Amino acid sequence: MSTSVTDAFRCRAARTPDAVAVSAEQGSLTYAELDTWSDALAGELVEAGVRPGDRVAVCLERSVQLVVALLGVLKAGAAYVPIDPEDPESRVSMMLADADVSLVIGQFFAGFTTLKVPPRSGRSTVDLPGVAPEDLAYLMYTSGSTGKPKSVMVEHRNITNLVTAPNYVEIGPADRFLQLAPVAFDAATFEIWGALLNGARLVLAPPGVVQAEELGDLLRVNEISILWLTAALFHRQIDVDVDAFKGLHTVLSGGDVLSVPHVRALREAVPELQIVNGYGPTETTTFATCHRIGADEDLGGAVPIGVQLQNVEVVVVSDGKPVLDAPGELWIGGAQVSRGYWKRPDLTDEKFVRGSWNGERYYRTGDQARKRADGVVEFLGRIDDQFKLRGFRIEPGEVENALTEHPQVRNAAVGVRTHPNGDRRLVAWIVKSGDELDKRALRTHMRANMPEHMVPAGFVVVDELPITSNGKTDRKALPEPDWNSKSLYI
Repeated sequence: MSTSVTDAFRCRAARTPDAVAVSAEQGSLTYAELDTWSDALAGELVEAGVRPGDRVAVCLERSVQLVVALLGVLKAGAAYVPIDPEDPESRVSMMLADADVSLVIGQFFAGFTTLKVPPRSGRSTVDLPGVAPEDLAYLMYTSGSTGKPKSVMVEHRNITNLVTAPNYVEIGPADRFLQLAPVAFDAATFEIWGALLNGARLVLAPPGVVQAEELGDLLRVNEISILWLTAALFHRQIDVDVDAFKGLHTVLSGGDVLSVPHVRALREAVPELQIVNGYGPTETTTFATCHRIGADEDLGGAVPIGVQLQNVEVVVVSDGKPVLDAPGELWIGGAQVSRGYWKRPDLTDEKFVRGSWNGERYYRTGDQARKRADGVVEFLGRIDDQFKLRGFRIEPGEVENALTEHPQVRNAAVGVRTHPNGDRRLVAWIVKSGDELDKRALRTHMRANMPEHMVPAGFVVVDELPITSNGKTDRKALPEPDWNSKSLYI
């Protein structure tokens, strides 16, 4: 039985009104206080003319007010449009116009009504609308292949399924979640509502970027028990301060391929920690599959993305029908599949389809995968990230995983670049694990593990791999190789 986020939260607040719901550097709120304050904001929104189904932009840095704003918008029957305050103004203006927002909470933008989160006061006397599970909860913008961001429409029921009785993590009132992801990134959906709809405490990281050197103290001081990190941040944290993970009971990571050597290093350093590899596009509300890594599990060359979440169905499709133990495109069905793309019926029809074998609705991920007989899904890379070189198909994740298996390599990314003479070559960007990198030994290692067409022609050493604002490796920002340097080739 699905429910709305607002009804689920009100039930929690009634059950444990005096428990701390949100804490931050500037103070904390109990469930009862958060309920009252968000009601007051919802009342102001209704009085300002916000109607059910409207879109309200929220542009605030991590703060108690941010959480109040998100909940207040939902209680007013509207959908929130999370905006990263660090985004360029031109991009934000485009999103605000595209979403037809009725007003903005937080930062001022020319041409739009702005509302500040009101000071804490008594309960609102304004009648608030009822909210149904099928109502729109938020619009979230993701990069589009055309260069213009597209917006995913997520409903209340998608969020409540994600965090209600989850089969991939244990969440209880004694838990403390760290809220670290940018609010415009869908990992924040899991952090915020995973905590608040399960009676746990949501601990807000300070605004801005938290460095790997600082994270350990933040986790220890706040007694964090559940943490989510993008794969890139997960790998960096293990490299910089693996002891930061001590004290957690669960760390979840995803958004990119997890490095097996990093997972092994974390297992050895903190053997009691539950490590979960989470997979899911924005279109399917944060996670669709998760893999709880076993303490003694032999991971081989790659970490699986695991089994489907509760009330979710994943199928691997080849030639228009589901296949087992064979590669194909990963399709996701069930309770977390969003409504589609805002104002993009053409794209919605292309990506959200009916299975010819059962008539059910699925989201086509564009990811290649294999579903084993035991139901565990293995990720094989992006179908559209795949490139061809000299007639061979190459999945970058497979090459990168092999590179990071070498003890002198901490992190790696690969791509195809065009040499001045016109031929396309496979290039690897390497972050060293120590002071030395023996490129000849690395090439020998790759030749021992990869077919020749998957052995990089050149190796570029970088201090760090560039990371997007969402914490993923930014392949487009990798530096151009110096084709004249002998060190590129040896």
